[in-house]
Amino acid sequence: MEIETDVIVAGGGLNGPALALALVSAGLRVAVIDAQPARARAEARFDGRAYALAVASKQLLGAIGVWQALAEEAQPILAIRTSDGRAGEGAAPFFLDFEAGEIDAGPMGYMVEDRQLYAAFLAAMEALPGLVHLPGRRVVAQEAGAASVTVTLSDGGQVRGRVLAGCDGRQSGTAERAGIRRTGWDYGQTAIVCAVAHEEPHLGTAHQFFMPTGPLAILPLKGNRSSIVWSETAATAEAISALDDAAFLEVLRPRFGDFLGPISLAGGRFRYPLNLTLAERYTAPRIALVGDAAHGVHPIAGQGLNLGFRDVGALAEVLVDARRRGEDIGAVDVIDRYQSWRRFDSTLLALGMDGVNRLFSNDNPILRSARDLGMGVVGKLPGLRRAFIRQAAGIAGRPPRLLRGQPL
Repeated sequence: MEIETDVIVAGGGLNGPALALALVSAGLRVAVIDAQPARARAEARFDGRAYALAVASKQLLGAIGVWQALAEEAQPILAIRTSDGRAGEGAAPFFLDFEAGEIDAGPMGYMVEDRQLYAAFLAAMEALPGLVHLPGRRVVAQEAGAASVTVTLSDGGQVRGRVLAGCDGRQSGTAERAGIRRTGWDYGQTAIVCAVAHEEPHLGTAHQFFMPTGPLAILPLKGNRSSIVWSETAATAEAISALDDAAFLEVLRPRFGDFLGPISLAGGRFRYPLNLTLAERYTAPRIALVGDAAHGVHPIAGQGLNLGFRDVGALAEVLVDARRRGEDIGAVDVIDRYQSWRRFDSTLLALGMDGVNRLFSNDNPILRSARDLGMGVVGKLPGLRRAFIRQAAGIAGRPPRLLRGQPL
């Protein structure tokens, strides 16, 4: 099998399909190489995994024709409550509350289940001529030449294009084969992810509770359910994960609190080691890295996928505009426009989240007093509060056209 296309997307998770849909909708041909079987993930039952989509991410999904299939299933985030404290002792007296009404953008974000988001991407890909989806195959080799880049697949087939977009995660084979080195560090933390059902309604409020061992996020889902992203020290997380469901809930309850009434598990439990990994560059000849392949960040504030979608919007805009000007979309100067646009912003946000995690994931009394005072000050300054909200929503500055809901 040999396929000729404009852009090869290595990685079929979420960033890869988003980039492919954006490019094909603007007239480019794209092949998506997906190591996983397509239907299994799309048809899975609810398992507790979900994403917090920023306003800008929702606008991108609308612009590429995906949001329409998600709108009824998405849970709007109407408020965010951030607090500091210890498990079983409740929150410190200083906390931050953000309300959607503080910005003119509707809800502050949306919670969407993993299975529903992927199913919407899959349906959109199947409906677009010009998009070739190759599930159940891996890229095992790549070669960039003067006029094209060729990848070899695990089944022996080859795909040739002008650009290879590496959307293949933190351990990106695309980056490794291109000689792009990574820097970063391990946090000594593990994220435990699950969903719970509760008696009282969450009212669309997301909670971020900072504990000495790591943050606990309680994120609203449709109905009386919430998604949990619970960061613990690696050893403690391993011990907690080994417990049966009843014992697991006994450990979770003092951290979760009783403000939503009795809780019960509403899906499976997952565990992910946490680290920071940054590619030293986002591009190589005819290659661009997107999402976690470029910057794998701490899940604090739920910005990982949203950062990836910002990459998608920027790369799609760069490639489409270059094509319309008659340029070679894989030329070094074209690809480097993407890196110039995204690398500083992504690195700044990644290091900012790293700093917040380090500031709050400890029980140092001096740091504790300073951070609680800082939260109190921010809470009293409406302009600074709105700036925080707009940055988290992805609408600060001038984002790519797709993230403003505009077509390419």
